Amino acid sequence: MVEVKRKKNETFDALLRRFQRRFQSSGKQIESKKRRFHDSGKNKNQRRDGALRRVTMGEKYEYLSKTGQLKEEPKRKYGRR
Repeated sequence: MVEVKRKKNETFDALLRRFQRRFQSSGKQIESKKRRFHDSGKNKNQRRDGALRRVTMGEKYEYLSKTGQLKEEPKRKYGRR
């Protein structure tokens, strides 16, 4: 942890700036962001299930489009939400 002691007649703003500079130069900020936003990813079973789901849905979509059962959706003017 970064420690900063207040100097005599130092304003709070100056103390805060000094702390922020030390904190940033120590690399703790980058390390904490890496830990906070780290994504461990999916395990083997989840990846396999997702791949199987994509294949089956693709086959279903292809079958519906070939048989003419697929409803044509109007194109959206703006992106999805």
